[in-house]
Amino acid sequence: MTPAPAEVSLSEAERIAAAVSSLPSVAGLHSGRFGLIASFGPGRRVNGVRIDEEAVTVSVTVEVPFVADTVATAVRSVVRSHDRAVNVFIADLADPER
Repeated sequence: MTPAPAEVSLSEAERIAAAVSSLPSVAGLHSGRFGLIASFGPGRRVNGVRIDEEAVTVSVTVEVPFVADTVATAVRSVVRSHDRAVNVFIADLADPER
């Protein structure tokens, strides 16, 4: 018996979620502000992965402490007083392909 298309997509979404979640810089999957980035099946959903005919959309929460630490270290190497805290805000993420 062949699975229904929704079941195939949900199974694929679960495999995508597992592969993405295993990446060291990924803290978790995120369904977005309104929960729209998700795949749905009977009584189940996979947050952070949406599959349709045109695209696979993945929404993640990433860990970027190494970037903040690197920036803070660079700032500390320049400032005269090392007694002050260095606050680093990640304001945006750039797509290297654009």
